[in-house]
Amino acid sequence: MKRAHYDISDRVPSPQMQDGPDHMIDTSNGATRGVSKRLPKVSKKIQACTECQRRKIKCDLKEGGETICSRCRKRGFQCVVNKNLQSILEDDGEWKARMEYTSGQLRTAVSEILSNLALPALETFSSIVQDRSSQKSYSVSRQEDLHSGLRASARSQEQERRTSQSATMAMTRENSQERPGFEEAGNDILIAAPMGSLYEVTKLRNLRSNPHGYFKQSTAAPLEDKDFISSGEIGLDEAEEMFQIFERSLNQYLWGGIVLLHKDLLSVRRSSSLLLAAILTVTALHIPGKTSTFDVCYAEFLDLVSASMMDRYHTLDGIRGLCIGAFWLSDVSWKLSGHAVRIATELNLHRSYARAIKGSQEHFEGARLWYLLYVCDHHFSIAYGRPPVIQDDASIVQHEKFLQLPGATQADFRLHSQVAIFIILTQIYNAFGPEVEAKLEESDLGRLRQWNIEIDRWRVRWEPQLAPNTHISSYPSKGVNLHYHFAKLQLNSLSLRGFEQLSSQNISAGRREHANLAISCAMSILQLVIDEPDIRDALIGVPLYLHTMITYAAVFLLKVQQQWKAARLGADSVLIRESVEHIITIFSKEGASERHLSYHIARGLRRMLGRMSREGLADLNPQERAALEYVGQSSGTNGIQDVNVGQDFGANYVSLPLYGDSPEMFDENFFPIGFFDVTNAGPWQWQPGTM
Repeated sequence: MKRAHYDISDRVPSPQMQDGPDHMIDTSNGATRGVSKRLPKVSKKIQACTECQRRKIKCDLKEGGETICSRCRKRGFQCVVNKNLQSILEDDGEWKARMEYTSGQLRTAVSEILSNLALPALETFSSIVQDRSSQKSYSVSRQEDLHSGLRASARSQEQERRTSQSATMAMTRENSQERPGFEEAGNDILIAAPMGSLYEVTKLRNLRSNPHGYFKQSTAAPLEDKDFISSGEIGLDEAEEMFQIFERSLNQYLWGGIVLLHKDLLSVRRSSSLLLAAILTVTALHIPGKTSTFDVCYAEFLDLVSASMMDRYHTLDGIRGLCIGAFWLSDVSWKLSGHAVRIATELNLHRSYARAIKGSQEHFEGARLWYLLYVCDHHFSIAYGRPPVIQDDASIVQHEKFLQLPGATQADFRLHSQVAIFIILTQIYNAFGPEVEAKLEESDLGRLRQWNIEIDRWRVRWEPQLAPNTHISSYPSKGVNLHYHFAKLQLNSLSLRGFEQLSSQNISAGRREHANLAISCAMSILQLVIDEPDIRDALIGVPLYLHTMITYAAVFLLKVQQQWKAARLGADSVLIRESVEHIITIFSKEGASERHLSYHIARGLRRMLGRMSREGLADLNPQERAALEYVGQSSGTNGIQDVNVGQDFGANYVSLPLYGDSPEMFDENFFPIGFFDVTNAGPWQWQPGTM
């Protein structure tokens, strides 16, 4: 029997070459234009159908160009010709050529789309495709290794995309009209923002905010395949545990969970990597023994925040992630709150209130998030003594109308109680200015009385409105009392602003009244923390602002007692020291990560108290000295000598940007007190590093 053989020197023309020049293939990924690949040629070709072959008779199938031979037609057989090796090779070559041509077309089209959208080049996206048909042949361990490799590859691709953004200005024009409801001010509006006119003329998309970013979620590859959980930096079980802790504890202190709408970790991962990193970072900060986990999450969070600075497309969950970071991460709180407000204005959240009031349900969440941003912004503008970014326009002044909308919950009432008190504090800031050395005239004291009445009305208005919470008990209503005393402390301490020396002769009765009221409010803040279990238990989870007000109250009392004894104000030195010692003990026992702010507060207050005790000892009379020694003995210290400053929680992680790594315990990043710190201008100034 004659055996078939291959002649590799012969070439079989490609079907595209045979059909003419119109079918010549342009392969952009390596194939030569118009030249088909070499295919082996088989000497023997099958010409007969299977029935004729089986009977070994001549088949006339190919002679007349028919699709069925005469014998099969007569006998009613099915005329089938088996494919030989040559026909299989020809079909395979034709299919490959056609796929190369189609792949080249798709590559060109996708590259053009990415260029028009000012997105990274196609090469920066993952090109690993797993053949599903081959998965069955892998063992379970092999599949896990392969999936791990794919996730790591996607993760590295995402990190490369963040760091390889084009530095070229993207002068890209819009190619189509926006769908109704998202267009910017244009031809039909006469009075619009000037930038709208510039965009109308040039059609450069980067001149305006992204109209699709409001409620749009990303349609790219699933985010959960590119986050730091999928890459193995944080274990899935550990992430699940931390998410549950955040959802039932920390999240409740942000006004009843108003900042987190997702019910499970997977939903968060699919929505926003920034929100995911913020939740895990903040949660790790509040769990003992999670320092290494916190460092990983914090580095990832900062990486995502940095990448978001130049991103054009944002989501509401991304803004929520920035807010979560701002409320708890003191190192970056001011920067995060400002960044979140800027993104929110790009998404037109400042206009959501007006549309929600008119009945637009899709803008309800936008308006709610805008009020959250207002509180976040004022937490730090008031504390740092800086002007707020969000101004008190109609949506803020008339904020209680929002509570009348369908869908408003107890969480909204808690949030708007904060909006209301910060409206008052902002008015005080605007009335008296940020200069800590500017004295208030006697005529200004009458205005302080009016503001005191406004703060009293605020407590009467909101305290009965806030119901207990399942997770945090009666903290919402008791938190109103805490904010009430802090607002009164901020207001009435202004009566002492700018004075370097005070005596009983140069202080008026009106100024003394307000100074004593400030002292009384500061003591009330410390006593609430000491005596109220709901407040004391909340210290581990509340945002940074609460720690700020407690610390400010303690520092204010210590400085008033040290600095203005001659004025004979209503400050009891023994009671002040006893209260501050209790606060130090409470903060020292907080069950959190060693990077938590509470440990820095305890250590700093302990040092300040020790120094003031040594400096003020000579001025005490025998009765005061004996009382001070008794307080020290009851608290486990000698009452006079400086006490152990505790464990040093600093660590040397050179390769990572670390949170709370400053050696300055009274740096403004930890105690951000500016405008209301009236004692800054006094003759005695405590300096970091002198203890």
